[in-house]
Amino acid sequence: MSLIDDLTVLILTYNEIDNIGRTLEAVKWARRILVLDSGSTDGTLDVVAGYPQATVETRAFDSFAGQTNFGLSRITTGWVLSMDADYVVSKELAAEIRSLTPPPTIAGYKARFVYAIHGEPLRATLYPPRCVLYRRDRAKYRDEGHGHKVVVDGDVAWLSGTIGHDDRKPLARWLGSQQKYARLEADYLLSADPAELKRVDRVRLMGWPAPILMFFYTLVWKGELLDGWPGWHYALQRALAETMIALEIVDRRLLRRARDLKS
Repeated sequence: MSLIDDLTVLILTYNEIDNIGRTLEAVKWARRILVLDSGSTDGTLDVVAGYPQATVETRAFDSFAGQTNFGLSRITTGWVLSMDADYVVSKELAAEIRSLTPPPTIAGYKARFVYAIHGEPLRATLYPPRCVLYRRDRAKYRDEGHGHKVVVDGDVAWLSGTIGHDDRKPLARWLGSQQKYARLEADYLLSADPAELKRVDRVRLMGWPAPILMFFYTLVWKGELLDGWPGWHYALQRALAETMIALEIVDRRLLRRARDLKS
């Protein structure tokens, strides 16, 4: 059996009307698509209904890892292509996946991302490569801060094609999400053993340097200044996300100090 015959595309959705059409169109070559929805009310599922190879499961959202692990439990194929609803598989990557014949030793494949702002691709991104294609029975997700990470049992190879990350939801929606993510990220940073944190997370834990460093790192070091307004948008977006995390951490420390002074 070829990989394409043994593959399911898994997509998590919640009110993704601004993105889901582009995401599905880029994987319409897949024979099976499972959309795991958290109760969309904006027409997302009407778009999904236009793709006959797509089926929908509905589940109340608890966490990214919980949602994705549930999705894996509903898949019977040997391989999974795991997608967010704002991912767009490039034509090069689609062709690469369709031609893959994975050796038994390979349990998954990583892909790099091209970040876009309102459809305009940037020259660089802080979005890390991810293992997006893997054997279903060797993968399990765990929550990490506001996000999630897949743990694959076995060797992971690289894909040469890329995935576009192009979230076109309104800015107000992004701001609301970041407020929630900041709380989860602060929970993770403040409860973790500092010795086990990555360097960037140890900087975040300090409370104040991360927003400033992130802005200049993104705009200057990563070269987003050369991308014009989309580059400025991305740099400001990243700095604001770090500011919200820093505020959560500082606020909790101040509240704890106030309680200690009262006791």
